[in-house]
Amino acid sequence: MASAMRLLFRALRIYWKSIFIVVYPIALLPVFVFDNEPAFRCLYVVLLMAGYWVFEALPLPVTSLIPMVLFPLMGVLDSDKVSLCYLKETNMMFVGGLVIAIAVEHCHLHRRVALHVIQRVGCSPRRLNLGLVTVTMLVSMWISNTAATAMMIPIVEATLIELEEQGIGEMFETPIDLDSDISKEEKEENEIRRPTKTTMCYFISTSYAASIGGNGCIIGSGTNLTFKGIYEARFDKSPGVEFAKWLFLNVPLMLIMMYLTVVWLQFWFMGLFRPNSRDAKKIKVGTQGELVARKLIGRKIDEMGPMSFHEKAVAALFVLSVLLWFFRKPQFITGWAEMITQHKVKDATAALIVVLLLFVIPSHPNFVYIFSKDEAKRPKIASPALLTWKIVQQKLPWGLIFLLGGGFALAEASKASGMSEMIANHLHGFAMLPRFWIMVIASLFATLLTQFSSNVAVANVVLPVLAEMSLVARIHPMYLMMPAALCCSFAYCLPVSTPPNAIAAAPCNMSSTDMAKAGLGVAIISILTLFCVFPLLGPLIWDLNTFPDWALA
Repeated sequence: MASAMRLLFRALRIYWKSIFIVVYPIALLPVFVFDNEPAFRCLYVVLLMAGYWVFEALPLPVTSLIPMVLFPLMGVLDSDKVSLCYLKETNMMFVGGLVIAIAVEHCHLHRRVALHVIQRVGCSPRRLNLGLVTVTMLVSMWISNTAATAMMIPIVEATLIELEEQGIGEMFETPIDLDSDISKEEKEENEIRRPTKTTMCYFISTSYAASIGGNGCIIGSGTNLTFKGIYEARFDKSPGVEFAKWLFLNVPLMLIMMYLTVVWLQFWFMGLFRPNSRDAKKIKVGTQGELVARKLIGRKIDEMGPMSFHEKAVAALFVLSVLLWFFRKPQFITGWAEMITQHKVKDATAALIVVLLLFVIPSHPNFVYIFSKDEAKRPKIASPALLTWKIVQQKLPWGLIFLLGGGFALAEASKASGMSEMIANHLHGFAMLPRFWIMVIASLFATLLTQFSSNVAVANVVLPVLAEMSLVARIHPMYLMMPAALCCSFAYCLPVSTPPNAIAAAPCNMSSTDMAKAGLGVAIISILTLFCVFPLLGPLIWDLNTFPDWALA
């Protein structure tokens, strides 16, 4: 019997995902079987996808395709309407932003910028950490959080290794002498190299900087674009989520969160404000250590050589994209789109203008020598463009497009079936609270969920309900939806919370316990900053104090 039970548990451990995929939909059938209304059928699909997303029983993009199958078959939404949700304007803006980011990565422009910023900030342990965090934050505003972290971690690792080789600091603690009598399992566990507190600070602060920086710009994070897509689809008569207004609100939030986080992490890991502590004494590397670090950064800059035409052209197009987004509809002057046409032009158009130019402009201006008298200067073949489709195919995370589309399909079906309204009505007592406390509770709920599940998946489930709740409570929809969307990026506590955490934790063997302790403090800082700044700054930018007429249109 004991042997059979062991085999059973082993089978469950190996095949639990397959079992969950089959059993979970059956267990959910009572949701709509006894009350076969469209709202309950839609709720069944939402709960099914939420379960698959949380436990990752299927790949997240595959789960996101479920609406294309179940909504038409269950009579919730037509196939044509579901299909349109997978390629909305927001998805095209996401693609455009990612392609621009890929171009920046392809020519290594981001690496050059990072090294120059670090060199100027300073190379003492605390200043070096501040420089790395600042670069990661700024880069993550424009490219995905995962890509920003993946870019910076090798720089962090190389810097720490070089300092260690020079006898300045240690990346890992000295292994403990092991008694030969202890078990093999205990010996293997203790032989794992444990990072020093300084190492953990460098690596995990990079991850947190990517998550916080992603909130600064609307294209910086999938949750931002999920909010934009759901908000503009549900309230199609609203002015929408303007690029410039997002910056005016969220850049101050980002900066406050980031530098309070740096203070907290340096206090926790580096002995900041604790000059006599062991942690503070360990990072006293002196002038020699700073010179070594500065020399390393300078050598890496020299290895890159002078700035190429490729880098300059991509940098110019990147600046052009920011200007096009900012001045499309800046409010204080007439936007360039309004000068050209009366039709609605959104941010996806601006992004794709730059994308087209990336595939048109050559990466080397050798064409100017085509008629040169010096035959050696004449080009033998045409220069490739700044970006090629092969590179885009390799680096574009296509699955995220399906993840966004699946969320938009859920939002559309929730509205069409009346599911979101039904849930909001059941939470009518909750909606009677003062609007600040509704916002606080919704944000805390989103922050808790995002520690254990995909950020975008949490936003897809939470935001449609908050949209309907704002109507019941007669609150400006953005007052509830934007803070909750931002909180979906506050995934700091576990390596599985978000890919940047996993990327940062792996090279330094950081344990989940260490990350949870540090991440809890960062989550508290982020939430408190949001609750203090958003109610003050948000109404000044978006007039959130009044319930808009277009919300009921």
